[in-house]
Amino acid sequence: MRTWCEWTIRLLGRIGMLMLVSGIGATTVQAASLDAALLPKIQAATFEVVQAKPVNDPLTYEKPLPLDLLPYQERTDKYYSIGTAFAIGHGRYVTAGHVLMVGMNSLWGPPELRDGAGHVYPIAKIEKFSLRQDFVVFTLAQQPAGDAALEIDRTPALNQVVYAVGNALGTGVVIRDGLYTSDTPEEQDGAWKWMRFSAAASPGNSGGPLLDQDGKVIGVVLMKSANENLNYALPIRDVQDAPDGKAVIDTRTGYQIDLFDTVQNDEFKTQFALPESLGDFYRDYQTRFDANEDKQQKALLDRESANLFPNGAGSARLLHEQTTFSGFPSLIVRGSDGQWGRTDTQSRYFELDSKGYVRVGGAGHNGLVHIRRPDGLDAAKFYGDAKTRMDLLARAGLFQRSVGSEKIKITSLGKPTLEATHVDRWQRPWRIAVWPLPYANTLVATYTLPTPNGCVMLVRFVPPAGLHDTRLDFDELSSFVYLTYEGTLAQWKDFLGNPALQPAAFRNIHIDYGYGQRFSYASQRVAFSYPSSLQSIGPDNLLWLGLRFFTDGKAPTWDVGDVEVWKDTASDDHDRVNVQRFIAPPDGLDDDMTSRWKKLSERQYPYNAVASSQDDLMKIVTVITPTAVDKQPPTVLYSALYGTAGTQSQDFMKGKLDLLTKDLQVTEH
Repeated sequence: MRTWCEWTIRLLGRIGMLMLVSGIGATTVQAASLDAALLPKIQAATFEVVQAKPVNDPLTYEKPLPLDLLPYQERTDKYYSIGTAFAIGHGRYVTAGHVLMVGMNSLWGPPELRDGAGHVYPIAKIEKFSLRQDFVVFTLAQQPAGDAALEIDRTPALNQVVYAVGNALGTGVVIRDGLYTSDTPEEQDGAWKWMRFSAAASPGNSGGPLLDQDGKVIGVVLMKSANENLNYALPIRDVQDAPDGKAVIDTRTGYQIDLFDTVQNDEFKTQFALPESLGDFYRDYQTRFDANEDKQQKALLDRESANLFPNGAGSARLLHEQTTFSGFPSLIVRGSDGQWGRTDTQSRYFELDSKGYVRVGGAGHNGLVHIRRPDGLDAAKFYGDAKTRMDLLARAGLFQRSVGSEKIKITSLGKPTLEATHVDRWQRPWRIAVWPLPYANTLVATYTLPTPNGCVMLVRFVPPAGLHDTRLDFDELSSFVYLTYEGTLAQWKDFLGNPALQPAAFRNIHIDYGYGQRFSYASQRVAFSYPSSLQSIGPDNLLWLGLRFFTDGKAPTWDVGDVEVWKDTASDDHDRVNVQRFIAPPDGLDDDMTSRWKKLSERQYPYNAVASSQDDLMKIVTVITPTAVDKQPPTVLYSALYGTAGTQSQDFMKGKLDLLTKDLQVTEH
């Protein structure tokens, strides 16, 4: 995830306001001591920067939108107002760079200028641009009548009265007075000085002119001060002196990913030739920006490679700990102590019909979702149709649109506008899908991994220009998702019948069962089977595969570390069988792991095939060793467990355990 440069932070911070305000029919408020005779010229030379509202809405709502709750101007205007621009003569216009960049890959119309009479003028060519100084000079496809322009003062005096002119809060162009108080070096290396002024500036003022008392332009209003009424403008002479025919990008950027705290700081330096059409400008900029993101991510991951899970000493505990079942996905992240572990993610539960549900949580900047497919929903439709899966999230009430004082539930996002696939480093197949939310100028990006009982998702809401960045992040983050594969035997039947849903690890896993007869599991590591006389076998049996990360020899892998079959999905039914893999911990790693391994190796309690009872669960466990190939002690051991509710005799429990271990073989060494 990029650490956005300053102009982008300002842009994104204003998106919410842009969706709420729009204006036509500008209002001019006369400020003290400004000659009234100048006002018509200022008015004619200053414009709103607007984008057309989307005409088509792919979303479905629980009821018609109550648009009558919106102010008249907001509900009747066909445009969103996003900033201010002004004419400097010879058919040229100026606005803030970040105002122009709102339009990059936008779901709204391209940025255009609108005058006080409501006439709209498309942008023709981009002639100058500086990302760092945050300005753009451009021409229009059609010149406004009169072609008014503001005069320029290149050498303004400090402490004089100045006037900020702009489309404040999207309600039309207003003029507000204050003082030109000081000059402040720009933050990176003091290459120029910002003008500081006390005239009020609001969201929407960006790109407007800062005038002296003679109505001449002295600067371009760019940003508000965070903690005081001293705002920022770029001197207009810097706009004039910038080279013609160039887009110059020279700024510091940072890249970070939600796996650890390290940030890759760098300089984004490039340029390309102008003039260009607005569409070509956006394409050239986006191409370079995305390439810079690629470079920064690669540099960060290369820099961290020696200690990037599963590499480095900080990975050892997670690679050797006991397998953990988890009903909700988590991310593997590195803590401040250098140790890799799973995020402790809190989730919210939303019930669907037919035993379906949605659980939603988060890790870093990412949403984590688990959907349990309703029993009545066709498996082929669920796995094969992205709209069907997203409609389940919508049914849970996760998408709402605010209209006035009401929040209206979005019941469907429609069909995605982009679908693709990604296979992570563990050969798990993720389905990529992207949906537009046109009213918010936002995309919903998802990476979905099929599971036996439904799917898990990575989700983000992103500005359209940030889609490449999100996919770059998700391509990497997907390899750090920890999850358990679970489902009833009926659900496993649908999952196992479609190889396209399965990770590569399943090529070596064979699961077979006949209701009322026998269950069997076999892999390259372990094989076992048991008859229904050990535990009844039916469609409601719940099978958990504890897929996890561990070392296979010296190579890291993602494979099954634990197999557990519950007699029933009911929470009060404790009957189960379990076969679990353990690996010898390295010396000095963890006392708890060393103690457990000693108990396993020496078949001490509770691994001594003696039944015991705890919390109304009767259980009996034994240890199975691999077939010996030399005289070295084994580095891998398996436990076999049978558990049942209530109290049973040792003979009864031992008989059940013998049925489980009768055909159990450890085939790895």
